[in-house]
Amino acid sequence: MAALVATSLMAAPLPAQVAMSTRDSARHLLDRLGYGQAPGNVESIARTGVLQWVEAQLNEPGVDRALAARETRFEVLSVPTRDMVAMHAGQVRRAAADTAAGRRAPARTMADASNGRSLRSLNAELAAVTLVRAVEAEAQLHEVLADFWLNHFNVFVNKGFDRAYFRDYLERTIRPNVMGTFSALLSATAHSPAMLFYLDNAKSVAQRTGDERDRTPRVGMVGRRRGVDPARPPAASRAPSGLNENYARELLELHTVGVDGGYTQQDVVDVARILTGWSVGRGNQGPGFVFNARQHDRGAKQVLGVTFPAGGGEEEGARLLSMLAMHPATMRHVSGKLCARLVSDETAPGCIDAAVAAWRASGGSIAEVVRAIVHAPDFWAPENHHAKFKSPLEFVVSAVRAIGARPDGTPRLAQQLALLGQPLFQQTVPTGYPESEEAWTNSGALLARMNFAIALAAGSIPGVTTDLDRIVPATADQAALIDGINRDILGGALGPRTRETIARDIAGITDPVAARARAVGLALGGPEFQRQ
Repeated sequence: MAALVATSLMAAPLPAQVAMSTRDSARHLLDRLGYGQAPGNVESIARTGVLQWVEAQLNEPGVDRALAARETRFEVLSVPTRDMVAMHAGQVRRAAADTAAGRRAPARTMADASNGRSLRSLNAELAAVTLVRAVEAEAQLHEVLADFWLNHFNVFVNKGFDRAYFRDYLERTIRPNVMGTFSALLSATAHSPAMLFYLDNAKSVAQRTGDERDRTPRVGMVGRRRGVDPARPPAASRAPSGLNENYARELLELHTVGVDGGYTQQDVVDVARILTGWSVGRGNQGPGFVFNARQHDRGAKQVLGVTFPAGGGEEEGARLLSMLAMHPATMRHVSGKLCARLVSDETAPGCIDAAVAAWRASGGSIAEVVRAIVHAPDFWAPENHHAKFKSPLEFVVSAVRAIGARPDGTPRLAQQLALLGQPLFQQTVPTGYPESEEAWTNSGALLARMNFAIALAAGSIPGVTTDLDRIVPATADQAALIDGINRDILGGALGPRTRETIARDIAGITDPVAARARAVGLALGGPEFQRQ
């Protein structure tokens, strides 16, 4: 039955775009700079002013006391990184011993003997707190940008020691820098053990003969995206074996100038040479960034026409990152990705031009770039209202917010998200999850969304508390019920085809509470709610 309803709803044409009222503008902001409206949000923004809300969101968030109180429940936020590294190292040793003895390795991640927790359960808890923040945070733009930058600088949580490094990557590398400068964020990711391990820079060293550097360094595994193998043994178990291009290539192609940024294969090689010795501490060094001068290539290099003289050390990596952060191709590439996330999947030249101008004028301030995007005509253009298709993350979080539901902080809601095709932190390739509509629209995915929406409205999603009485009163007047859903959940976006489908589906349901749950579920699973 749900499949037939989903097929019928997805065939419905979207309503024509019209000029936005203040309330429409508030909803549009909540869709693009947040994860959609929660009860009371639209009225609050309309009352205080649309642009005032934007400015408040562009400031670094203050203390969200309600959210901070919830975060104290999550052990993953307080476990020392050294302990997490020790847990994974113990698992590696144990697996090696099992293999050597011919024993079958345990199916589950080894738990730390002192507290019975495992890295698997701690990282599942990290996914849970990420969803709690997305649903409940007052600083919605901060959460949206945290997801954007985590995706832009993607790291796969289940590659070896990244199981232990990932918490710090999210909490101490990405989240504190989402509103700062791009230069600071780029530098933070380049110094992160999670990134250095994921893209194999931790094992990239200059090739030498005795004490002299070989002028033709041996190149290890070439760093194309398909070459990043999450199943490879941890770097700690392999001796560095030469120059590795993985991180250098993705630093140029994905993180900064972009595939059309004008770099060459020799640029990739020289970036890799500049970053030799950028590694991860072991043993008494602690599990943080270290620069191993003995492994660094001290020869002269040239990147994008800029010369790095012989004899340089760690400082030439910092110089490289600063240069890339303010490179014109980086400004355009990353601004294009921000405009795609916040405005339209289609290229919006005006938006990109405004973002680049703000980047150049502000020295790469992310807040200023986002401010320029929001003030650009493209952001407010009627054709870009409800023009973007929600990713599974955006759909799940916005559906929970729309009906005032509350995640319980267990990993169960994150498990539902995984079933919809976007498990948090588990995109294996450096490109991150796609932004375009085509990546998320197929009949199976749409049916899965409909089933989730119906179960959510019925209070049947594990890990989520739903109280529809707070949003839409139950009533035997089904026409009035649909009107209320359209007004209070969809902001008037419900199209005639969807309205007719819902009315026909609930016509035979005599219990007002059951009819309400079914109607809300169909509305959340319908075509209008899939867009933002």
